Amino acid sequence: MLTEIPALCLISYLIGSIPFGVVLARAQRVDIRKQGSGNIGATNVARVMGKKAGLLTLLGDVLKGLLVVFGASLLYEKPLVIALAGLMVFLGHLYSVFLKFKGGKGVATSLGLFLYIMPWATLGAVGVFSLCLWISGTVSVGSIMAAVSLPLLSIYFKLPLPYIYLAVVVGLFTLQKHHDNILRLIEGTEAKFLRK
Repeated sequence: MLTEIPALCLISYLIGSIPFGVVLARAQRVDIRKQGSGNIGATNVARVMGKKAGLLTLLGDVLKGLLVVFGASLLYEKPLVIALAGLMVFLGHLYSVFLKFKGGKGVATSLGLFLYIMPWATLGAVGVFSLCLWISGTVSVGSIMAAVSLPLLSIYFKLPLPYIYLAVVVGLFTLQKHHDNILRLIEGTEAKFLRK
């Protein structure tokens, strides 16, 4: 057990480090980190390369989060171990070893892992995201509000403490990663995703 947990964390981190947006863009000879906002996530990929590439990036990032916690739950039944695997896949996306420890904001990857370990709370957060996106027209507002609402929803649904702590930690990282977006929102210069 003592050797298995570090191995699980390492594998989870390496899977999280796979930068699907960068790989898809590089296949088209585009460095997505030098285009648009410079972010490797689905939103920037969609803006730069089109909706199909953005959707594929979203799918890849969601699946890596989901598959890691699914695999961890098959091996271990303890919420603490599953939450630890979820945290490592999330951190892998944020600080990818393949991108010199840089990465994306982790929204899609966290969506995948939380959909598996807390589906109802996550669907509630997705509802918050969708409503905020529709009202504001910006993905960042939806992402920020979903990150804030998920810990509250996890408490409401009385989920295991490790999952609640994971939701809080991921939420704090998400807010920190959206620091520049928050500044642009205050200044009124944040790019719209939905055109009204």
